[in-house]
Amino acid sequence: MRSSIRASISSAKEKALSTAVLALRQRLRRVPISVIVVSVIFLVIVLLAVFAPWVAPADPNRQNLLGRLKPPGFEMRGITYWLGTDDLGRDLLSRTLYGAGVSLSVAVLSVVVSSLVGVTLGMVAGWFRGKIEILIMRLVDIMMSIPAILLAVLTVAVLGPGFLKLVLVLGLTRWPRYTRVAYAQTLQVANLPFIKASELAGAGAARILFHHILPNIAGPVLIVATAEFGLMILMEAGLSFLGLGIQPPASSWGSIMSVGRQYIERAWWIVAFPGACLFLLVFSVNVLGDWLRDQLDPRSRSR
Repeated sequence: MRSSIRASISSAKEKALSTAVLALRQRLRRVPISVIVVSVIFLVIVLLAVFAPWVAPADPNRQNLLGRLKPPGFEMRGITYWLGTDDLGRDLLSRTLYGAGVSLSVAVLSVVVSSLVGVTLGMVAGWFRGKIEILIMRLVDIMMSIPAILLAVLTVAVLGPGFLKLVLVLGLTRWPRYTRVAYAQTLQVANLPFIKASELAGAGAARILFHHILPNIAGPVLIVATAEFGLMILMEAGLSFLGLGIQPPASSWGSIMSVGRQYIERAWWIVAFPGACLFLLVFSVNVLGDWLRDQLDPRSRSR
C-alpha cells in the first residue's frame, strides 16, 4: 500500500516537473534572440563589476610612470596590460572593472532614492487629492520644466562632488517621472472595489497605500525604473566626465574618459574601451526595459 502511494506521489511529481519544464521552454522560445544576447551582456558586466577585486589583474590605483600611455597588450615586469595603461601608467583593464562597480552602484542607489520619493508622493497625491494633490503636482511641473542634467550640475557644483552626494543629487532630480506615473495609476486603482472594501473595513491610509495600491502599480513603476537606470548611468558618466562626479583616485567610466580625452590622438584606448563598455551596458538595459514593458503592458502584448 505504502509503495503504491509513494509511486503515485513520485509520478505526480515527475508530471508536475515535466509540465514546468515544458512551460519554461515555451516561454524561452518566445523570448527574442536580441533579449537573450543583451541579457548575457548585462549579466557579464554585472558579474565583472561585483567580482572586480578578484578578476582585476592589478591594483587600479597603482602608478607606473615608466609604463605611461602604453597600448593594449603591453607587457612589463611579468604583467600584461590587456587594455593598455593611462597617463599615470595604471592598468586600464583594472580601472575599467572597478569603474563598472562604481557606475552600477551609483545608478542602482539613485534609482532607489528617486523611486522611493516619487512613488510615495505620487500615491499621496492620488489618494488624498485636494490641496495636497495640487501642491505635489505643481512641484512636479516645476521640476520637470528644468533640464535634469542642468539641475544636477548646478546642485553638484554647490554641494561638491562625492559618491553619496552624487547619489542624492541624481535621485532627487529624477523623482518627478515616478510621481506622475504613480499618481495616474493611483487614481485608477483607488476606485476599485477591493480598495473601497478595505477603506470601509477601517484600514488606514498608510496600509491602503503600501499594502493594496503599491502592489497594483508596481508594474508601471518598474518599467519607469528600467528606463531611468540607463539614464542614471549616462548622467553619472557625464558628471564624472565634467569633473563633478567620482573624484580621483577612484575610477568610473566617465572619469576615465575625461582623462583620456587629453590623449585621444596618442592613446585612443583610454576613451575607447570604457566608452564601449558604457555603450553596451546602456544599450542592454534599454533593450531589456523595452522587452519588460511589452511583457507588463497588456496593450503591447495584444499588438
